Amino acid sequence: MVKAEKSRDVKSKTLYKVELILIKFIPFILALICFLNTVFSYFGIDLEVLAYVGGTSLLTLFFLYVSSYLFKFCTYHRLPLHYVVVNDILNTYDYYVGIPLDDRNLLILYLVITFIFLMLITYSYVKSNKDTALVDN
Repeated sequence: MVKAEKSRDVKSKTLYKVELILIKFIPFILALICFLNTVFSYFGIDLEVLAYVGGTSLLTLFFLYVSSYLFKFCTYHRLPLHYVVVNDILNTYDYYVGIPLDDRNLLILYLVITFIFLMLITYSYVKSNKDTALVDN
């Protein structure tokens, strides 16, 4: 009986660690796939696998947001989710209403947004590591 409980504890701890790792890295993978899909679309390369693997619904993003708050992640881990949401909003608006830009300028807009989020992610990463380095010393 005790051995079965220990086995369940080990399995649940392992599943918890796997879930934690997945929740940490999935937003970055989604942001990368979103960026690649945007760039490839500009050049006329339609890779459906990117849409299947990286395409997310609002429910999935909601789950990732809730999980990031549940596991008390810092802003650094939420910024890729914000990037995906901003891209999804722009894509949806462009699809239904239309953004009055040609393809080249639309790509530049997406690249500027990507650059801004990369700077925010870098700043957040440096800030969080600087804070932990001060605590460790």
